[in-house]
Amino acid sequence: MNVLVFASRKGGAGKSTLAAHLATYIAEHSNSTLLIDGDPQGSLSLWHRLRGEEQPALKTSTRSLGQTLERAERDGVEWVIIDTPPDASPPVAEAIRHATLVVIPMRPGLFDLAAVRETIQIARDLGKPYAVVINAAPARRGRQDDAVVADARGALNGLKAPVWSGQITHRPEMTLSLSYGEGVKEYGARSVGAEEIRQLWLALTRTVDAVQAAYRRPGTRRVDA
Repeated sequence: MNVLVFASRKGGAGKSTLAAHLATYIAEHSNSTLLIDGDPQGSLSLWHRLRGEEQPALKTSTRSLGQTLERAERDGVEWVIIDTPPDASPPVAEAIRHATLVVIPMRPGLFDLAAVRETIQIARDLGKPYAVVINAAPARRGRQDDAVVADARGALNGLKAPVWSGQITHRPEMTLSLSYGEGVKEYGARSVGAEEIRQLWLALTRTVDAVQAAYRRPGTRRVDA
């Protein structure tokens, strides 16, 4: 079972948004998927009520996360996606301890960079692989990043942080789809937003495969994505 933990010290970075879009994408491709809403704000829970469907399944968990994950594994769940509150509270650290991979969404900007730095440190302290995903970014011009995104990538490189080479662009379908209880792939299967989520999913699966392979090697204790 693979566990993706979405974490960031800053609210509004896009943890819940990306978790919902990815979970619906995974579930659509016949993989057993569980969403865990560990954020007291309950954004994923609200979206799931609007959705009115069982898949992807959702549970709320702030205390018995370990037991929830054990049950999920017994039930044959393949992918668990955990949303966490925007802080460094004990529940965030607990979720990261259970992570196969920590996904750190970041809007390109100074305040998000400071929050990302703190979340990266938590993942490093706990010996967990992580990757930063630039979210809600200005559109690229051809293959060229917007200047604010390029600056963000430069700062992250300075932190020696692994960063997805793609981006999730700020697009109307990313927000509108959630208001209907859908993921962007369901709302607009051929939209650019849906393609960006697909590309992110492919990148995350490659990273998770690499992490799992590294853990299977004798003597491996720590892996950086």
